[in-house]
Amino acid sequence: MAHIHNEPGQHDYTVGAYIVRLDSEEPRVLLHMHKKMQMLLPIGGHVELHETPWQAVAREMKEESGYLLSQVKVLQPNQRIQSLSDIIIHPQPVALTDQDVTKEHFHTDMAFAFTVHGDPKGNVDEEESTDLRWLTKAELDKLMVAEIFPNTREIYNFIFDTCLSSWEAVAPDKFEI
Repeated sequence: MAHIHNEPGQHDYTVGAYIVRLDSEEPRVLLHMHKKMQMLLPIGGHVELHETPWQAVAREMKEESGYLLSQVKVLQPNQRIQSLSDIIIHPQPVALTDQDVTKEHFHTDMAFAFTVHGDPKGNVDEEESTDLRWLTKAELDKLMVAEIFPNTREIYNFIFDTCLSSWEAVAPDKFEI
């Protein structure tokens, strides 16, 4: 989706799906080669006007990786608010950041951490990149700055070093879509 906000200083909301596959000898993270930027990025994109961030991450995951929300677990801190009166609780992002995209335009990004076992049930949409790569922590750390943004590596390393061992893997149906 194109940027909703096009005036200087405006923010678009985006989501990222940081997906870790756990069914091999060691965990592997998913990155795709972004067609325009020619960089390895996590799955993700813009939150559309009619979506919540949780709906957007489910849509982006299906479009860009073929994974359905029903195939993943969302990593959540053990101590978190799990219900509130009269409002919907969505998963807690692993990171909430602002990114300067063009010196005058910003993305406020909500990065969610997921685990998965097995191949996706769906297919990558035709207009999306089909250059999907599963990388170990060592392979991720060897990528050059020209291949990956430092913050992408840092978020995945936080997931490797902290979230996989101390956060709870929660079924996504615990959260309203």
